[in-house]
Amino acid sequence: MSRIANSPVELPSGVEANIANGLISIKGSQGALELSLHEKIDIVNEDNQLKLKAKSNEKSAVALAGTFRSLVNNMVIGVSQGFEKKLTLIGVGYRAKVQGNILNLIVGYSHPIDYSLPDGVTAETPSQTEIIIKGADKQLVGQVAAEIRKFRPPEPYKGKGIRYNDEHVYRKEAKKK
Repeated sequence: MSRIANSPVELPSGVEANIANGLISIKGSQGALELSLHEKIDIVNEDNQLKLKAKSNEKSAVALAGTFRSLVNNMVIGVSQGFEKKLTLIGVGYRAKVQGNILNLIVGYSHPIDYSLPDGVTAETPSQTEIIIKGADKQLVGQVAAEIRKFRPPEPYKGKGIRYNDEHVYRKEAKKK
């Protein structure tokens, strides 16, 4: 059984946490995030450390304590450093451009795709074939990256499509006569 919940979450300087009525809110230089806690979990702020404990010894309560410890740790990292995902466009004529909070994609369809970014997420395009998605919420950054990748997932024959920067696409051999 994992013991992740036993290690406390360190609060770096410039990050403050408030716990009230089963709700934890964390503020930092990158923004503010909130999370509602499960009723089987207790959280205490001692000496700039957040300690999570299960209220009982039930298997589900211990598992939830570990899960919420990871979620709180991701919130602390997000408001202090932030998260980012890098996407690469591979294909002839594929390009991306950011205009305000709208990402404009040209990925081989007869029309351009306009994807509006949710609040708390920003995108940059250092070149026409690179997209960098940044934000404080790890889940939201990953979800936005997955939705953008879904417009044109990489195909296995030529490797064209939108892929994560560190993703390896297994290439298939073409049909032989």
